[in-house]
Amino acid sequence: MDLLPLQFGFGLLSVGLLFLMLVVITLWQSFAIVDAYEKEALTVFGEYRKLLEPGINIIPPFISRTYAFDMRTQTLDVPRQEAITRDNSPVTADAVVYIKVMDAKKAFLEVDNYKNAVSNLAQTTLRAVLGDMELDDTLNKRQEINAKIRRELDEPTDEWGIRVESVEVREVNPSKDVQQAMEQQTSAERRRRAMILEAQGERRSAVEQAEGDKQSNIIRAQGEKQSQILEAQGDAISTVLRARSAESMGERAIIERGMETLEEIGKGESTTFVLPQELTSLVGRYGKALSGSDVQQMEGLEGQEFDADTRKMLGLDNIDEILGQIDEAAEMDVEELEKEAEAVKSGAGTDIKSADEVIQEMDDEEIPDGEVERET
Repeated sequence: MDLLPLQFGFGLLSVGLLFLMLVVITLWQSFAIVDAYEKEALTVFGEYRKLLEPGINIIPPFISRTYAFDMRTQTLDVPRQEAITRDNSPVTADAVVYIKVMDAKKAFLEVDNYKNAVSNLAQTTLRAVLGDMELDDTLNKRQEINAKIRRELDEPTDEWGIRVESVEVREVNPSKDVQQAMEQQTSAERRRRAMILEAQGERRSAVEQAEGDKQSNIIRAQGEKQSQILEAQGDAISTVLRARSAESMGERAIIERGMETLEEIGKGESTTFVLPQELTSLVGRYGKALSGSDVQQMEGLEGQEFDADTRKMLGLDNIDEILGQIDEAAEMDVEELEKEAEAVKSGAGTDIKSADEVIQEMDDEEIPDGEVERET
C-alpha cells in the first residue's frame, strides 16, 4: 500500500516534466531570431505568409518554416569555361560575379536556388560573349566583355529579385598552339623593331659622318682658297716688281748708251746734234731738267714708289678690304670657292697685267713721237 502513492507521485512528476519540456519547446518554436544582414521567408503549412525582418519575430510553432536570405553583396565564382571565338580560336576563361538580393520574396518564390541559377546563367553568357568576338578582342577588350555579360544577366536576374552589381573576367587564355604562335609573333616583332633601331642608328651615324666630312671639306676648301688668293697676290706683286726692275734696268742701259753717244758727238766738229726723245724722256724722268747750256748734276737712279694705278691694281690701298673678303669667303659653298680660287690662280677676271703690257703702257704715257733739238 505504501508503494502505490510513491509510484503515483513519480508518474505525476514525469508528466510535469514532459509538460514543462513541451512548453519550453513550444516557446522556442514560437520565436524566430533574424540577423541584421538577413531576411527570412515564413511559410505556415507550406503557404507563404511574409518576410521576417531582422530581430525577434513570433511565428506559429511547429507548423511554420523559415528560409533565410543574405541581403549583402555576394560573390559567385564562375568556373573556367571553354569557348571558340569567331575566328575559330579556342580559349578558356573564368569570371567572378557580384550579386545582391533586392527582393527576398521573388528570390524565394521565383527561383529554386538563386546562387546556382546566376552561376549557370553567367557560364553560358560568358561562352556566348567570347564566341561573338575575335581572339585579339578577347585578349584586349576585357572591359567590353564584362559589360556585355552584365547586360545579358540583368534582365533574367531582375525577375528573380537579384541585381548583378559587377562582372569581372579574371583570365582569358588561348590554347597552347595559339600561345606558341603569339610568342613567335611577339619575338618576330621584337626582332623587327631591333633591326629598325639598328638601321636608324646606322643611318644617323652615316648622316653625322657625312656632316663631319662636309664641314671638313668646307674648312679645307676655305684654307686652299685663302692660300691660292695669297699665292696669286704674291705672284702679281712679284710680276710687277720684275717688270719694274726690267724697266729700270732698260732705262739705265738706254741712258748710258745715250751718254756714250753724246760723248762721241761732242768730239766731232758739228755744233748741232739731235737727241732722241726716248733719251730726253728718260733723263727727264730720273734726273733734273736741263736748263740753258749748263747741265745740272744728275741725281742717282733710285727705286720708284708705286704710282696710283699700280697701287690700285695690286690692291695695296685696300688690304683691310681684301682681308675682309677672305673672311667672307669662309661662308661660300665649296664649288664657288674652288671656281674662284682657280680663276684667281689663272689670272682670269683680275687686273694683273704682264710685264710687257706694263712697259707698253709706260711708253704710251711719254711725249708723242718726235725729236727734241738742243744746241750746245
